[in-house]
Amino acid sequence: MAMTTRTNRENLPMGGWLQSISKRQLVSQVLIYILLLAIGFMLAVPFIWLISSSLKTETDAFAIPPSFIPNPVQWSNYVVGLTEFPFLRSTFNTMIIVVWVMVGTVLSASLVAYGFARVRFPGRTALFILVLSTMMIPSHVTLIPQYLLFRELRWLDSFKPLIVPSFFGGGAFYIFLLRQFFLTIPLDYDDAARIDGCGTFAIFWRIILPLSKPALGTMAIFTFMSQWNSFFEPLIYLNRFETQPLAVALTTWVQTAHGAGSMHYVPWVAIMAVSTLIALPPVAVFFFAQRHFIQGVVVSGMKG
Repeated sequence: MAMTTRTNRENLPMGGWLQSISKRQLVSQVLIYILLLAIGFMLAVPFIWLISSSLKTETDAFAIPPSFIPNPVQWSNYVVGLTEFPFLRSTFNTMIIVVWVMVGTVLSASLVAYGFARVRFPGRTALFILVLSTMMIPSHVTLIPQYLLFRELRWLDSFKPLIVPSFFGGGAFYIFLLRQFFLTIPLDYDDAARIDGCGTFAIFWRIILPLSKPALGTMAIFTFMSQWNSFFEPLIYLNRFETQPLAVALTTWVQTAHGAGSMHYVPWVAIMAVSTLIALPPVAVFFFAQRHFIQGVVVSGMKG
């Protein structure tokens, strides 16, 4: 059978053989793109439905069978939502947490990763494995000890429990990500810098960090996504509505408007309008920064 296939291929003209290969490649690529489009559409349906419902009347939003196209378009839902919900204040609270956590995570994780990747000291590998092993510990296991610690420090109902821990390592995942990237940078740069009189920290600040922009950008995107959508920890540590970020404030607002004994009703379409505005920044950040995101992830995994 193999001899027959080889003989038939040899009897084909060179142009016809190449054309048959290109046709198979074209068909396979078209099938892959169709599959990716189908999966992408299924993943995007909830977000599309959210935007569509935010522009409908309350009756049309719950109509059966449903319709994706609002008719008529109700832009007033956004006016009602922004009037009833303290969007600017909650956004300001969210940005305080996001910015400071990003700064703390980038600085601390890069320092720790630099030590594991470029500084030789006894027990480095064992300590790195110990750091990675912390990724297997569920965050809920350490929730009670952390809460008791922050209570003793009188940090409850403030941003400190959410911000300060990011300045102490930034998390095992980010340390691993940056370490893998730092390992791809040749050690010759370090040697050349030491000949010029640079110390360990100067090499880190002047050479390693400027060369690590893809990985740092990836980490910043990850941090932004997680902190913008963070719900559980702010719910635990922030009790006052005035200090809650967007995710927690939205839930509190919905419970106040639709909970038992609520006196002030807010239309669900207005709540969907506010939810759409909250969901837009992460989508926009990922859309405009996806090239740096993919580049950082790919390059960080090139060397173990």
